Amino acid sequence: MMVRIVVVYPDLLGTYGDRGNALVLAAAVRRAGHEAEVVDASSDRPLPHDGAFYLLGGGEDGPQVLAARLLARDGTLRAVVEEGRPVLAVCAGLQLLGRSFAAEGAEHEGLGLLPVRSASGERRAVGEVLTSPVISVGAYLTGFENHRGVTTLEGDAVPLGRVLVGVGNGVGGVDGVVAGSVVGTYLHGPVLARNPYLAAWLLERAHVPRVEPSTAWRELADARIRAALQSRASG
Repeated sequence: MMVRIVVVYPDLLGTYGDRGNALVLAAAVRRAGHEAEVVDASSDRPLPHDGAFYLLGGGEDGPQVLAARLLARDGTLRAVVEEGRPVLAVCAGLQLLGRSFAAEGAEHEGLGLLPVRSASGERRAVGEVLTSPVISVGAYLTGFENHRGVTTLEGDAVPLGRVLVGVGNGVGGVDGVVAGSVVGTYLHGPVLARNPYLAAWLLERAHVPRVEPSTAWRELADARIRAALQSRASG
């Protein structure tokens, strides 16, 4: 079994090291006894349709606007979401999958794949984040945020987590959104390196047999959680 992990437009959405999420998934797939291939799908060619996972990272305003336009024109990402394949979208990736987002001083149309709208906040959110996840991915999620977006969930949209430390979406006391097999979040880190059970949740949605995280991986995640909880208690 070959599992292809598609990194969407790393030339545009690769500012914060979120490609590391692909490396984490590839390692987990190999631990499950399967072959894994990380495909860096740059913006100058059609997006592959044969991926098991699609990952979008953070980026600056100009590249984010261009990425949204190219993905809308390409159509592949919409197709794979409709087919139920797992997608992880971080920061700018989260915003452009929504219904609209703010960049370069203007509002832009998103892909409409997530029930959210993003505006520009007054202050930049920078620092550690700790959330209590809404879906079953462990007791806590941690990450590092660096954004000015304020993302509002619409309708009965489900957040990824409820914020205990940090800013997250900047409204409603939550971070991210979950819609079907699509997960959006403001958590960098990379988020899957810091949250092994979120990686396992995505693996299950790609029908890769669940693999328990290694002891070292769990210990690293637990150390981050303890540090965040201590910061919360002292704050």
